[in-house]
Amino acid sequence: MNKEEKYITRHKPKSQKIGNSISFPHLGKVPKGIGARGVGGLSATNLTKRFGNFTAVDRITFEVKQGEIFGFLGANGAGKTTAMRMLCGLLKPTSGEATVAGFDVFKEQEEIKKNIGYMSQKFSLYENMTVRENIEFFGGVYGLKMSEIKPRMDSLLNKLEFTDVRDKLVQSLPLGWKQKLAFSTAIFHEPQIVFLDEPTSGVDPVTRRQFWDLIYDASERGITVFVTTHYMDEAEYCNRISLMVDGRIEALDTPKNLKTEHNANSMNEVFYALARKAKRVE
Repeated sequence: MNKEEKYITRHKPKSQKIGNSISFPHLGKVPKGIGARGVGGLSATNLTKRFGNFTAVDRITFEVKQGEIFGFLGANGAGKTTAMRMLCGLLKPTSGEATVAGFDVFKEQEEIKKNIGYMSQKFSLYENMTVRENIEFFGGVYGLKMSEIKPRMDSLLNKLEFTDVRDKLVQSLPLGWKQKLAFSTAIFHEPQIVFLDEPTSGVDPVTRRQFWDLIYDASERGITVFVTTHYMDEAEYCNRISLMVDGRIEALDTPKNLKTEHNANSMNEVFYALARKAKRVE
């Protein structure tokens, strides 16, 4: 076991260990905010998106279990963003099939939006509003009543140790605090799935590690986590990973199995081996 694997093993939850196949007793647990279908994972079969003669996403097929932390990786121009937009109900596919939380991406896009959370690398917070106002706003956007928002907010502020800054403007907070708040508002309504689009860009390694503790906690509560990242050390924290190249899924497996398959010591080596096959760029 190399130094990288030893570090990851020490810092992963007990249910996630380098060197073993996936065994997570929390998978399948239903989050409190469950929608009508009661299915917290997602699946895609030959999912495709074309823009004129350009195929951005080319017949991708995969499945993500409820409560799983799924890494969706690829170089710039690989098609990750387009695929994520389709899965979030923001972009209609050209062909194929896909369901998110049990809802069809072609016919039930509004239901999908109600049952997911989303966080971008820009954190999606309103800088000129206070911490409390942001939480109340996003709680309302997600359909929660004020009688539901207040006790959840009090619990969240206590958990994040933000009680003393509840009335401070978000713009005054350190970057790492904003990151934690953004993620917490994205799952404030207890969605079945949360989509994280490079959520740790621009923050230091210690803050990134703390952020992943929040991801693990959400996963343990039964929330499926679908995350994109350019940090290959973070890829090691996922239950499984897919790697896209030129609109197609070139590889899909656990980090350990991918490293074994490609005779690599790290996910960086796996990524570069596959990314070299790319013929297009953004």
